[in-house]
Amino acid sequence: MIIYKSEDKFDRSNEYVATVGFFDGVHRGHRFLLDELKKVADSQRRKSLVFTFSQHPRKVLHDNFQPVLLNSLDEKLAQLATTGIDVCVVLNFTLELAALSAHDFLKQVLFDKYNVRTLIVGHDHRLGHNREEGFEDYFRYGEEMGMEVIKARRFVTDEYSHISSSEIRLALQKGEIAKANNLLTYPYTLTGKVINGFQVGRKIGFPTANLKPDNSEKLVPSPGVYAVQIVWNGRSYNGMMNIGFRPTLNNGGGLSFEVHIFDFEENIYNQTIAIKFIRKIREEQKFKNVDALIEQLIYDKQIVLNILGKKV
Repeated sequence: MIIYKSEDKFDRSNEYVATVGFFDGVHRGHRFLLDELKKVADSQRRKSLVFTFSQHPRKVLHDNFQPVLLNSLDEKLAQLATTGIDVCVVLNFTLELAALSAHDFLKQVLFDKYNVRTLIVGHDHRLGHNREEGFEDYFRYGEEMGMEVIKARRFVTDEYSHISSSEIRLALQKGEIAKANNLLTYPYTLTGKVINGFQVGRKIGFPTANLKPDNSEKLVPSPGVYAVQIVWNGRSYNGMMNIGFRPTLNNGGGLSFEVHIFDFEENIYNQTIAIKFIRKIREEQKFKNVDALIEQLIYDKQIVLNILGKKV
């Protein structure tokens, strides 16, 4: 997949079949739309093109809006690359872009600048200033300028009547990791740098890597203990992670991210690791003493080993 930014010189020698969206998560519904896009592009002997944005549009429009994202931009582009789309254009969402009517966006941006000749519109997607117009308007504008505008089919399955990024966020916030991963088609992942902690885990036989997430806008799953896979230096390891406030040890104050990596003795301070969430095994809880905590951790580890043994 070739990636262009707004400021890059674009190759207009090709004609394109395109779609537009934020595509947070690049989930099953998004992939269905992109498969439709590729089929139309193939049938028209044109290149497939997806437009997305470098930041959440509402962050530009509302100063106090704090995004809660499933993907960083780099993660989103990596997932889009797995779909087989030919080209991705990352637009800078600005107030000037937001002020364009749907007609002007189609004409000035898609048609004139990027040579889009067919536009696939998601079944519930709106374009343009204040999202005031609908598909019938887009279709009419397209006819006027020589762009075919097609409304995509809605994606439904026997299991899910509706799939959205919001539904996946809710599942993660409720600890329903298997559901979220099923809708995403891949394990939800947090990436960050390993920082110094209190090193209590090492003293009780469960050394942990303390994670500082890279992206403050990414969603954090609900507090609790998780079966996870850790990717470091190109290799994958099994482990268990606690997200929470360390109520038994009563230190640290803020939310902590601690991962115990099984059969691992490397020094990885200040290095980046990725945590893939597989299953939530229990809520965070306060134990009466450290011995009770150790007993629970031994039990947790066996549960996680049983889970990951079926996953890898």
